Amino acid sequence: MLTTEQQQMVDHAQLQQINGWQHIKVKGSPYERGFQEGYLLVDEYKDAMRVYEYMTMQTFGMPYDFFAKKSIELHKDKIPDIFIQELQGMADGLTAAGYETSLDDVIAWNDWMEITGYWWPQNAGKVMGREAMRTHRKQLNSCSAIVATGNATVDGKPYLGHQSFDEFWSGQYFNVCKRVEVEDGDGHSFIMQASGPCMLASMTDFYVTDAHLNITETTLAGFDRYDDSGTPEWVRIRDAVQYSSNIDEFVKRLDEGNNGGYANAWLIADHNTGEIARYEQGLEFTSLERTFDGTFFGCNAVFDPRIRNLECKDNGFNDPRQQTGARRQRWMELIDQYYGMIDVEVVKKMLADTYDVYLGYNNPSSRCICSHYDVDPQYYADDPDAVWNIPFYPAGSCDAKCAGPDDVAHMKMWGRYGRADGVEFNAEDFMDQHPLWKWMEGYLEDRPTQPWTLFD
Repeated sequence: MLTTEQQQMVDHAQLQQINGWQHIKVKGSPYERGFQEGYLLVDEYKDAMRVYEYMTMQTFGMPYDFFAKKSIELHKDKIPDIFIQELQGMADGLTAAGYETSLDDVIAWNDWMEITGYWWPQNAGKVMGREAMRTHRKQLNSCSAIVATGNATVDGKPYLGHQSFDEFWSGQYFNVCKRVEVEDGDGHSFIMQASGPCMLASMTDFYVTDAHLNITETTLAGFDRYDDSGTPEWVRIRDAVQYSSNIDEFVKRLDEGNNGGYANAWLIADHNTGEIARYEQGLEFTSLERTFDGTFFGCNAVFDPRIRNLECKDNGFNDPRQQTGARRQRWMELIDQYYGMIDVEVVKKMLADTYDVYLGYNNPSSRCICSHYDVDPQYYADDPDAVWNIPFYPAGSCDAKCAGPDDVAHMKMWGRYGRADGVEFNAEDFMDQHPLWKWMEGYLEDRPTQPWTLFD
């Protein structure tokens, strides 16, 4: 039973379930916004905890609580108070809705991807007393994205699109579209896709802000550095999104306390000026490219040779058998094909592309802009460090998002839940065909075909 004060907070929020999405709008103080989200998305959070606790043990051989404790130890004191208030609100909202949750629980949930994907690979050998130990790298290491402006687009204005790749058991929670309306004087309001309920930052990284910035990223594949003393990426990106008004401010804020966590190539469109940028952020090395006329794309290949050679393992930059090299070539081909015609509909078409450059014909596989690892026998990939280099791995495209000038002007975005090309995933059929994965039964869900949805 909510108190009168709590009910008033919840009454200022909105939740709409549409085309597979949980479209939530939160507003007010940081604590109020957090409480609203925790209370309204409690069912989604509760189920995510059930699945993540099971899959963490299955994936890493270590319990979820081990990583949760390490999150608090390393990162709790790095979180600014204004974000602590919002995270506390989430915990209290979840508790008020009947699922008892602490501030530390919510911090650990937000930190899970970075701790498992970046801290653990650097420290697993030390923890287990085996320095040469190899471990699973849980990174969003495969995404496709493009940003274009000037002569590349139909009207000379910026357009940006992105899709997330992940293992399907976690990608099934990438269905939260959150609109955050901040109080006056507290930075910029924004809309984002979140990689689950009660996320301070997107993590699947698609943002439109009322400063007229549109921001996304693709992960730097094979990145192999981490600084335990720095600030986690999910804190730095939330700060940069909420408090930046231009590309320079965004880069400066994202750099503050950089720990190498979730190292990305950031694509940014400034709709105030028409300028776009690609910012590759390693730990020791960074690279900022910007233009008023042209395109940048992301495919997890690393363009800066210092980052690629000195901070990453081989990431397939020139190898069309691998998902990075193949998609780098395909993005070049698509940009040539559609140069001067790029708009929202063309971006959607690009994100849905399943042409396999290695084989030379349309073939849904790990090598496509719209990735289909689950149907790929992996005949050709031979890099032992590659992500999901396993035949018929239940992973790949989990969503698609894009925005054009009219969308950004009104803080809107387009989203498609499920694969960017709309092809459904049926968990039961997949496990029947590939019984090696039946151990996921009860934790892997269907993702039926869904249409593009405009969030306005």
